[in-house]
Amino acid sequence: MEKLSIQDLHIVLVEPSDTQRKIITTLLLKEKVKEIDAVSTLAEAKAAIKAHGADLIVSAMYFEDGTAIELLTFIKEHAEHAAIPFMLISSENRLSKLEELKQAGVAAILPKPFEPLHLSRALNASLDLINHDELDLDFFDVREVRVLLVDDSRLARNHIRRVLEGMGLEKIKEAENGAMALTLIKDESFDLVVTDYNMPEMDGRELSEFIRFNPDTAHIPIIMVTSESADSAHMANIQQTGVNALCDKPFEPTEVRAMLAALLGE
Repeated sequence: MEKLSIQDLHIVLVEPSDTQRKIITTLLLKEKVKEIDAVSTLAEAKAAIKAHGADLIVSAMYFEDGTAIELLTFIKEHAEHAAIPFMLISSENRLSKLEELKQAGVAAILPKPFEPLHLSRALNASLDLINHDELDLDFFDVREVRVLLVDDSRLARNHIRRVLEGMGLEKIKEAENGAMALTLIKDESFDLVVTDYNMPEMDGRELSEFIRFNPDTAHIPIIMVTSESADSAHMANIQQTGVNALCDKPFEPTEVRAMLAALLGE
């Protein structure tokens, strides 16, 4: 399939403020986006997506008839729309509010106001989700790499799976928490573990410690996916457990591709 460029994108822009809609539309046009459906409510956004589809959703956080998480959940739970990347543009800075969107698989989060450079980066990150480039590995057939994906959020697992599958990885098993992952690890062999940090029953740190200090699994590369700040106390502790790489949410394909090339190319 021919790859899309920024100029090819059909964007549904969801923004309740007339002024903000005009500002964001102008910036998108400067990035050479040609097709923009600009709406102001969730109802209008859902109707536009149902009627015409979209390559990318660019959305504010709050509307008179709901929030961005409701729109994102609507997209992710409908198979025909689930692969559409979702970009949030919001002045919201409360971690608890942003965490829910990160867990649900938002492609990019931009603050208000933002610089054109940030918009360009977010558009390119979204394109990486749309355009699939198979990972080229020296020592592995990427289609044979056995991945264990561990996250208690189904929406997050679906998002991460799509990113990995877009790079050619096909053999992906899923677990909802560390305890379920351990059951799989004891019965099957894996070449890579991609795990969330915050999970019930057994979190990513505990799972990583088990993998790293068990002679039968100590060789398996581990990517920890987290929305925690990189300089937080938790992250300092995690890096001591032998995690090979830390990946921020949103789970960006360019960053993940570089990590996989480094970890599986060794």
